[in-house]
Amino acid sequence: MTPLSGWLDGTRRTLRDVASDRRMALMLVLGFGAGLPILLVFATLSAWLRSVGIARSEIGLLSYVSLAYSLKFLWAPVIDRFDLPVLSRWLGRRRGWMLASQLLVAGSLVAMSRGDPAQSLGYVVVCALLIAFASATQDIVVDGWRIDAAPTERQGMMLAAYQLGYALARICAGAGALYVADAFGWAPAYGTMAALMLVAIVGTLAAPKVQARDPGQRRGWRAGLQEAVVEPFADLVRRKGAGLALILALITLYRLPDIVSGIMANPLYIDMKFSLSEIATVSKVYGVWVGIAGAFAGGIAVSRLGMHLSLLIGGIAASASNLMFAWLALAGHDLPLLVASISIDNFAGAFAGTALIAYMSGLTSPAFAATQYALLSSLYALPGKFVGGLTGFAVEAMGYPAFFVMTAMVGIPVVALCLALRLLPGERDEVQDVAANGAVARP
Repeated sequence: MTPLSGWLDGTRRTLRDVASDRRMALMLVLGFGAGLPILLVFATLSAWLRSVGIARSEIGLLSYVSLAYSLKFLWAPVIDRFDLPVLSRWLGRRRGWMLASQLLVAGSLVAMSRGDPAQSLGYVVVCALLIAFASATQDIVVDGWRIDAAPTERQGMMLAAYQLGYALARICAGAGALYVADAFGWAPAYGTMAALMLVAIVGTLAAPKVQARDPGQRRGWRAGLQEAVVEPFADLVRRKGAGLALILALITLYRLPDIVSGIMANPLYIDMKFSLSEIATVSKVYGVWVGIAGAFAGGIAVSRLGMHLSLLIGGIAASASNLMFAWLALAGHDLPLLVASISIDNFAGAFAGTALIAYMSGLTSPAFAATQYALLSSLYALPGKFVGGLTGFAVEAMGYPAFFVMTAMVGIPVVALCLALRLLPGERDEVQDVAANGAVARP
């Protein structure tokens, strides 16, 4: 069976499951609700702000709003342990928190649609913070409901349905919002997105009530911290020894060029005088499918070429692809060059992302797989988000071409770390085992 036929067969099975199992259909709807808000406080919001003349430095700082998604573990124990008055009594703990977070997202989107960032940027920032906090909370509860609602053997299909809904939402919040904004303005665009949250609210009300674990069965805070952070990290230290520092350095830097450059991508398109419809079509519709192709290419490369070579190729390609944006900044409004830039960047970024996810999955041990993967995922995402807040200042100081060349240069230490990784004891054997089994995890 070829990779393509295997993927098509898996897709058909997923769609059959979604059609026949009510929980799968609900998971698709809940995935849609989870995927909708994030672009509205990130890429789509940056396009809105730049289109009304907000300084790039302020747009860069506003990207810190997305830290809520990486830091949600801080309030996850509260969500997991306590009921909401009234709502939890009516819907159960999981659905009570779910409905509350969805209502807060929808209400904050309505409030944001009534704001004018050119006149009251602080108001828009507060709305964005509320959306990010509520959306991250929704992610926590949806994950908890999924785990409680289905047995282990059905979790793969539940996640597949979630991913499908999430992807559809990102197209709506990316391309859809830009199309509406281009035709009718930003207020109707964000108002429409608020209305789409009704899909998730209906899904929550239709979802069956699940029984969360009894509070008496829960572990204490200190024991929970020991289990969630200390033991998984200690296991990595025991297995990798001094080489763990090299591994963590690679994970920290590997996606940094992509994450940092992505914050200034939409402001670049706006400044190059591309219309919102052009950005939506090329970046948010066409670009999504190119990214999917890149992800599958990365999976095939891991299986055929091995983990280390795939990491090296991905690191070089993802970093070098930023040079296309430097070229675009010099060329100005050039639609074919925009298509080429997004094609190369999305394909290379998705290829590199798949290789890194596969590598991080191979680093985990069965006893701590979920927690170790979560820790490693936070490690690769957080540095880019912290540095990303300063990108606007960098662009204003040096201009777009020099900025994107600088982000591409981060690929030099990434390549060096990929090459050094092969020298670590045991790495070659572990990588060959993972590649032979085709262990490519979903993000």
